[in-house]
Amino acid sequence: MSDRVIEIWQDPAVVRHVDRLWASFQQVVGRSLGDLPADLDPIERSSRIFHAPFVVVSHGTEADPIFNYANQRAIKLWELSWDEFVQLPSRLSAEPIAQEERAKMLAEAADQGYISNYQGVRISKTGRRFRILDGLIWNLVDEAGQPYGQAATFQQIKPVN
Repeated sequence: MSDRVIEIWQDPAVVRHVDRLWASFQQVVGRSLGDLPADLDPIERSSRIFHAPFVVVSHGTEADPIFNYANQRAIKLWELSWDEFVQLPSRLSAEPIAQEERAKMLAEAADQGYISNYQGVRISKTGRRFRILDGLIWNLVDEAGQPYGQAATFQQIKPVN
């Protein structure tokens, strides 16, 4: 038995999930997430997206969607561990006052496939507030084309006092 510890981005379930994120982005948005080549090894793709300089998060299709992925930049930004992030209802990433706006934006993305130029205030575990600038939210589908959730990516944030 090996004592080797794998990084979360090496976990086979995470690698498959990142492949769905990447394929859905390409299918729905029409370009490559992170400008990664199509022939990239799935484990390498998972590593590059996990360590990217931009945020990538996703949630499932539950009635109250739970985050099921966060890359390293998101984990640091929200000041959560991986385990905390993937148990968090995604609505709790926004302050209560911003949750209605967030719900409308997610519904718009669901109807259109994706939305770009999204802005919204979010809150970290410690209460630090930040505004997402120029975010893109897209619908996820599985290999059979069935709804799998939604994901978001953004690079720019602005602290909110």
